[in-house]
Amino acid sequence: MTLAPDIADRLVTIHDPSDPRVADYADIRDRDRIRQGGFIAEGTVVLDHLLRSERFRPTSLFLLKNRVAGIAERLALVPVNVPIFVAERAVMDKVAGFAIHRGVLAHAVAGAEGPTVTGRADDAGGELDGFLEESRRSGGPLVVAVGLSNHDNVGALFRNAAAFGASGLVLNDECCHPLYRKAIRVSVGTALTLPWHHGADIETIWRALERSGHHPLALTPRGETDLAALKPRKGLALLLGSEGEGLPEKILARSQTLRIAMAPGIDSLNVATSAAIVLSRLHSAA
Repeated sequence: MTLAPDIADRLVTIHDPSDPRVADYADIRDRDRIRQGGFIAEGTVVLDHLLRSERFRPTSLFLLKNRVAGIAERLALVPVNVPIFVAERAVMDKVAGFAIHRGVLAHAVAGAEGPTVTGRADDAGGELDGFLEESRRSGGPLVVAVGLSNHDNVGALFRNAAAFGASGLVLNDECCHPLYRKAIRVSVGTALTLPWHHGADIETIWRALERSGHHPLALTPRGETDLAALKPRKGLALLLGSEGEGLPEKILARSQTLRIAMAPGIDSLNVATSAAIVLSRLHSAA
């Protein structure tokens, strides 16, 4: 496939792994870009979400040379001021610190307007309140995650929430960041397009939920309400805890608690799977 001149002319070949122009991609397995206000998006599906995201924008792309022709239509959507770096596999793998099988990377930041990459709570400034007000207006259930430190679980939670029409996610300060490379990859890019807020402590989140009028629905094996009896309603906030400790007792005591019926001898499910089951029921009953 022959590249269109406007794409071919934008490609910048990288020969030296130490080239400072691709420093954002150095050792991406181990380095935390989020503290510097950026993050890494990996793969074509994630790139698609990034290019249509209203919250984030790419600052550069880094591609294997042999992938360029196959994604030329996507590259035509990349803003003209965003450099597109290309390299042979040996160079790209040396820069990244491991084999990049997908051969498609992007470095991105938050847009000029809207929430920051970190998305941390500013209760006095009303950032979380504004987020929850928008959630109520959208009508879909809100997902609230507490203490989820596993990147795979957070990524899968985003994917499931997007699939079943959730209005967004709130992740407390004990959750891993949704913009970690692996979390974005597992989310298949939905962490870049589904609204979220990260970094508030659970008490701040609870007070904000009260102000916004959300109805807290806490998932626990000891739940008072069986999922089969759950009645959908506007403004539901599904609260999920870690698979080990679950939700704090003080949160369970203040919420309607919900359980999923399971076979005898089994008392728990993966947290993202549990969320998918509940959200699927709410979505089908809406």
